[in-house]
Amino acid sequence: MKFLLNVYASAATALDHERILAVAGRSGELIAGHALSDPSISTVVQVRDGVVEVNDGPYLPVAQQAAGQYLLDCESRERAVELAALVADGHGGTVEVRPVMDSAGWEM
Repeated sequence: MKFLLNVYASAATALDHERILAVAGRSGELIAGHALSDPSISTVVQVRDGVVEVNDGPYLPVAQQAAGQYLLDCESRERAVELAALVADGHGGTVEVRPVMDSAGWEM
């Protein structure tokens, strides 16, 4: 089963990728991982009534922003949660574990 770990943290928090890279990388469960740049240099694109709006800066003024993502291929949701805990413990933020769907629906 494939899972996407969405990592949320404050913009000032540096993510520690070593733990999940060591565990999930060694086990072959890690497909890809990406750290995201500071949200202040992002660009937000929205379409309102057919008009494209482009704005600079973070999308939402919240305490935690999207900070990174890991794509995993695990045997179970429980294993994905174990790996998410490695990330969350390393930076004190939040990690969302979300199953990945393919064109036919849930990839189970």
